[in-house]
Amino acid sequence: MKKGLLIALGIILMIVFMGGCTYNGMNSSQKEAQQKWADVQSSYQRRSDLIPNLVATVKGVANFETTTLTQVIQARASATSIKVDAKDLTPEKLQQFQASQGQLSQALGRLMVVSEQYPQLKANENFKDLQSQLEGTENRIKVSRDAYNEAVKVYNVKVTNFPNVLFAGMFKFKEMEMFKAEQGAEKAPEVKF
Repeated sequence: MKKGLLIALGIILMIVFMGGCTYNGMNSSQKEAQQKWADVQSSYQRRSDLIPNLVATVKGVANFETTTLTQVIQARASATSIKVDAKDLTPEKLQQFQASQGQLSQALGRLMVVSEQYPQLKANENFKDLQSQLEGTENRIKVSRDAYNEAVKVYNVKVTNFPNVLFAGMFKFKEMEMFKAEQGAEKAPEVKF
């Protein structure tokens, strides 16, 4: 009787210990992915912070097309209004965030293309510096998005592999959403002269 009780107690302790280790591993991976999400938001915020200086420089140097500047300002306002918490990162919220940031990227792209028509703007040191900072920021955004996706992949593997999947449901760990390429990104843009 005592031997059977000790065996049962040993099995229960092993399951509790295994569950604790599994929980800690999933929790660590989840926190890492959430930190990477914060890095993504920080990179986007840096881009957003540069835009008012860019717009002011463009306005000050050239009699610039107000429609293009207005589109950039509106896209920035839309992009900064969407806040997504890493703890509640649903596919819909990530898609909404990604769409608003995509609109801002397109507006900035149009601004850069139109700016090519203004030689005095292209020669302005402030504009060159801001353009360089934006290019660097776009690279940071890509790096932080890639790091986020890698952290989410590690977390999702932990949550979905056996035997962790048994504990994941019990501890309410769910798969996280990754960044995906925007629709149509697989096609190279057509350039016409």
